[in-house]
Amino acid sequence: MTLETLKTKEELRNLIDAYASLGDEKKISEQMALFTPDATYKVYMNNILVADIAGTAALENEFDGHAAQVKSYFTLNGQHTVKINGDSATGISFSQIKMIRESDGKHVLSDYSVKYEDEYVNQNGRWFINSRIGHFLIIEARTLEA
Repeated sequence: MTLETLKTKEELRNLIDAYASLGDEKKISEQMALFTPDATYKVYMNNILVADIAGTAALENEFDGHAAQVKSYFTLNGQHTVKINGDSATGISFSQIKMIRESDGKHVLSDYSVKYEDEYVNQNGRWFINSRIGHFLIIEARTLEA
C-alpha cells in the first residue's frame, strides 16, 4: 500500500466522520458542503426505499425537516472500507445512530444500525460524497424512563 493510498483512505474516513459529527450537531448547511451539488441520497428501511433525494438543495431541506423533529443525535462510526480509482472511490461504512424525539411528553429513543454504500469524487484536491445509500438494517424504538 502506497503512502498516497493511505492518505486517501484517511481523507475518506475523515469525510464520513465529519458527516456524522456535523449531523449530530445539526450543522446541516455545513454537512451539505461534504456533498457534490448533484449528489444523490437514498434510504432503505427494512429493504424498502423510503427516500430518494437528488441535489444538495433538496437534501438540505430534507435533513433540516428531520433535524427539527429530533432533540439530539449520537452517531458512532465503525468499519470503513474503500476502493480507490484515481479521483473516484467507493466505500462501505457502518454506523450506529441514536436519536431522541419527544412524543406525548416522553422521550423516545430510536436506535438504528446502518450500512452506507458511498461513491466519492475528488475535485480540486478535496474529496466529496457524490452518492450515498443508507441501508437501515436494524431499527428499534423505545420510550425512555424519566
